Amino acid sequence: MTTTATPARTAAGADAAPARRARMSTRRREGGACAVLMTPFLVLLTIVFLIPVGTAVWLSFFSDDQPGLGFGPESTVFVGLRSYAAVLTDPTFLGGLGLVAVYCLIYIPLMVIAALALALLLDSGVVRLRASAQLALYLPHAVPGIIAAIIWLYLYTPGISPVVDLLAKGDITIDFLGVNTVLPSIVNIALWSNLGYNMVIFYAALQAVPREVIEASVVDGAGWLRTALQIKTPLVRSAVVMVALFTLIWALQLFTEPMLLSQSTPMINSRFTPSMYIYDAAFTRNNYSLAAAASVILLCCTIALSYGVTRFTTRSREEADR
Repeated sequence: MTTTATPARTAAGADAAPARRARMSTRRREGGACAVLMTPFLVLLTIVFLIPVGTAVWLSFFSDDQPGLGFGPESTVFVGLRSYAAVLTDPTFLGGLGLVAVYCLIYIPLMVIAALALALLLDSGVVRLRASAQLALYLPHAVPGIIAAIIWLYLYTPGISPVVDLLAKGDITIDFLGVNTVLPSIVNIALWSNLGYNMVIFYAALQAVPREVIEASVVDGAGWLRTALQIKTPLVRSAVVMVALFTLIWALQLFTEPMLLSQSTPMINSRFTPSMYIYDAAFTRNNYSLAAAASVILLCCTIALSYGVTRFTTRSREEADR
């Protein structure tokens, strides 16, 4: 007994084959487009991140040692985790990590709150000449970090600073580079340099807030302060997280300001921060293995803290949405 396919089933099978081929062709085109678009990013990531990190990791496992009693040519030998152990047991490196942690606890909240407050003030319409105010606040960020540190070094140094002389005339004596004031002085330089930049980010995020929401809050009787804190701020939460994350990454790499201020105060030594410790190990002590190990440790701390901030904010957002 023979069976034959019905015409309807045969037609359905004939129609399904071209559809599958069309879907596969579309997927191949989409995959090719993704590969073309991602290639520049992957090349740049490899050149500026993966290769330097791989080189640092490789250098951290090797060191230049001299045989015997120090006579003879140096030879590169595998030292394993010896450089990492030396860094993690060095009190100057651990002290630098602690100081940067204190710096982050002071600097990041001040930066985020001040930049957000300025952006809310500009967005509220209270400030006139809004474009001029934005330009004036952003201009310090256009000044290179080295130049900014030199300017504030001039303003902090007694004998040449007009600020110190003016305070002295009022019987006010402040040593901006003293043991208890040097860290706030560094925070002040960082705030001056980066406040306007982050304010622009917040202001751009506020411009994307639907005007209908703000108008509805005004109709409900909310004042400008309540509107700013309870309506606008929650709607720009993603911008707050981004600014806090980028500020954290930048703060962990603190180098330029203390390096220049160290020329005028003994309170800042050559290993004041982890970045200065790495610089001193590489270019003063010529111990590239130690510098590479410290760099890898600092990178791991940065990645771990960034991941922690991201996970915490994501979890908080999910709980708020429930």
